[in-house]
Amino acid sequence: VQLQASGGGSVQPGGSLTLSCRASGRTFSNYIMGWFRQAPGKVREFVVAISRNGNSAVYADTLQGRFTISRDNDKNTMYLQMNSLKPEDTAVYYCAADDYSDFLSRAEGRYDYWGQGTLVTVSS
Repeated sequence: VQLQASGGGSVQPGGSLTLSCRASGRTFSNYIMGWFRQAPGKVREFVVAISRNGNSAVYADTLQGRFTISRDNDKNTMYLQMNSLKPEDTAVYYCAADDYSDFLSRAEGRYDYWGQGTLVTVSS
């Protein structure tokens, strides 16, 4: 499967952005999907994962309810609604697909396919 992330940009603190990840090549609903991010000078970290049917999700504890993941399997697209953005949310955001797991993993090693990343900058 090929993944294309989009929707990044620059926003002021407290603002909102919605990222999209469009999949192509194989049946989108076969995959657990996830978002990860990598801030400047830091290792890539888990943000959120969503089940194949979109009915369940697991979030990084640090997000404090500010982000919401969703997916539309008919459109082969996953979304990340980000609200109340903070400067520490500045990072390249990557979408990823897990083909084999039967649980929602926070470990990037379990994800088999990755998009190219989209940059989110939160700054005044």
